[in-house]
Amino acid sequence: MARIPATAVAASGLIGGYGVARWTEKRPLGGVALAAAGSLAAYEWNRQAGPRAAAGLTVAYVAAFAGSHPLAKKVGAWPAVFAVAGGVAAASWAVTRRSTNP
Repeated sequence: MARIPATAVAASGLIGGYGVARWTEKRPLGGVALAAAGSLAAYEWNRQAGPRAAAGLTVAYVAAFAGSHPLAKKVGAWPAVFAVAGGVAAASWAVTRRSTNP
């Protein structure tokens, strides 16, 4: 079975978590989606690049979520979410791109 890259999972978790919270009007449900994707991404980061990289990328994921809130006040909600998702995706790609595991 093909694996979805952790980069895509992390970016999708940030975007999807916000989307779920916005469209269902239930913020905790968005948090569940965000946490589920973050957990899966962290598992893959650990598998691909080791525990130190996974910890650093997990911190970046949480910081991106937190940072999207003040950024949204300046540029709008969706642009902020897309910006932080892109930042996490870029960081994830940079850390895991040299992975030799399939």
